[in-house]
Amino acid sequence: MTPLARAHRRLTAHPLALDAALAAAVLLCMLAGSFVDPREQGVSWELRTPDPLSLLLIVLGAAALVLRRRAPRTVLAVTGVLSVVESVTGDPRAPVAMAAVVALYTVASTTDRPTTLRAGLLTTTVLTGTAMLAGPLPWYAQDNLALLAWTGIGATAGDAVRSRRAVVQAIRERAERAERTREEEARRRVAEERLRIARDLHDVVAHHIALVNVQAGVAAHVMDRRPDQAKEALAHVREAGRSALDELRATVGLLRQSGDPEAPTEPAPGLDRLDDLAGTFRSAGLPVEVARADHDTRLPAAVDLAAYRVIQEALTNVRKHAGPHARAEVSVVRVGPRIEVTVLDDGPGDATGSGDATGSGSGEATGSGEATGPGEATGPPDGGGHGLLGMRERVTALRGTLTTGPRYGGGFRVHAILPLDTPSASEDPA
Repeated sequence: MTPLARAHRRLTAHPLALDAALAAAVLLCMLAGSFVDPREQGVSWELRTPDPLSLLLIVLGAAALVLRRRAPRTVLAVTGVLSVVESVTGDPRAPVAMAAVVALYTVASTTDRPTTLRAGLLTTTVLTGTAMLAGPLPWYAQDNLALLAWTGIGATAGDAVRSRRAVVQAIRERAERAERTREEEARRRVAEERLRIARDLHDVVAHHIALVNVQAGVAAHVMDRRPDQAKEALAHVREAGRSALDELRATVGLLRQSGDPEAPTEPAPGLDRLDDLAGTFRSAGLPVEVARADHDTRLPAAVDLAAYRVIQEALTNVRKHAGPHARAEVSVVRVGPRIEVTVLDDGPGDATGSGDATGSGSGEATGSGEATGPGEATGPPDGGGHGLLGMRERVTALRGTLTTGPRYGGGFRVHAILPLDTPSASEDPA
């Protein structure tokens, strides 16, 4: 930092000292203008005889400038009165009007434009009019015209400084507002990404851990009597664990920074792996029938992943809550510009009058109903777990419709309608 910048910062931190220094400088200028007069010939200077009244007016005008920031209008009024008195006191004249010009500049730089116009017109009219009408010089004297010019310059300069400060302040506020907006957008994106990753982790862990739990129970039950079946169950446990690790690695790998080494990942799962998904549940003891009428439709990546996750979570809930003898049916149908996914089970469950589902195929639901529009999902979001909530969030993000509820006569139904042409559907789900 340069010495000039340090001095400016020090003076800015002490405005009263800065005003006192300015008042001292104005005092010296007024003394020089009042008591020093150049000779008519040559370049030497001649001292005038001091006038006590003029000296008093000069000192009072300069002293008033010390308070110009605290009471700018009052200081302008005081210096204006002193200038009027000085204009009619005779010759030699003390240039107290210089203090009035500085006070007018302060008013213009600290108030609004209408106040500046009123104060400038009033000060110019009073000072110039008094000097022309009651002063010792002719009305057309050069000193009177100079007084008119200096008051106008003071008001104009103060208004220009105020306008510049306003522009700088507006630019600073816009920059701060833009910075806050960027921070809020970054926080929103982080929250959305955390929610998406939590949803994916829940789907992966809930599905595979449910299978591992079932197969481990089977292996423990038949370990002594049927070792071959126990070995087969343990092989399914190992396969489910390997699949869970692979999907977890692919999901957590998205959290790596751009400079980190790449981890081996695989494409996001979709309906092309529906048969493998059904096979894992069949191996866990849940009969699953799959019917597809989507005519090999190539789905957008986001829609494909959402459909797969809805089926995966629904079948996981069937396996966990519908009982050991439940059966499940999965259907994927293309209907115009939409794809409809339905998962049914015949597990035990009662449909009460209010539509509550307790103990049905997807036991995490506590209520159901019909969706009334795109992006709406039936049933309350606070079920026994996060499965249905995750499905709702996925479907809603694609402007689809999710309907969940008990079936007449027992069982549970999950029905999702996903549009094929949505803004989110064209984005990469990763």
